[in-house]
Amino acid sequence: MAVEVILTEDISTLGNAGEVVRVRPGYARNYLLPQGKAMLATKGRVRELEHKRRVIEEKIRKEVGGHELVAKRLEQTELEFQVLVGAEGKLFGSITNADIAGRLGEQGIELDRRKIELSEPIKQLGEYKVTLKLHREVSTQIRVKVVASD
Repeated sequence: MAVEVILTEDISTLGNAGEVVRVRPGYARNYLLPQGKAMLATKGRVRELEHKRRVIEEKIRKEVGGHELVAKRLEQTELEFQVLVGAEGKLFGSITNADIAGRLGEQGIELDRRKIELSEPIKQLGEYKVTLKLHREVSTQIRVKVVASD
């Protein structure tokens, strides 16, 4: 005979936190429950868990929708940096994700610099596509143009 428990943390052999799983009574009584890794799956707790899951899914759906609108707006964005250059078009210094975040901030788009995926700072003249990771499920690209200042 097995008992149903709700996992409170991820256990590689059983499942992820929030899942309802069937385990042997001794395993639940002697390990999972005393360690706080699970709680008994009563009807009330299962209903509460399903309600929390629906609330979280709805919240994530709203966040993704908002980020998709911002992504569409950002796709049209082109940033231009005028910089001093040396021989062979190499920049004095470089353009980093912090510089890009600052320029976006000047245009009224507040974005954390860590959400700007730039494998390495830009050190040459030219046009670049830079990926912005707005959410786990939403990303977009902007164009960054680096030109020599007169």
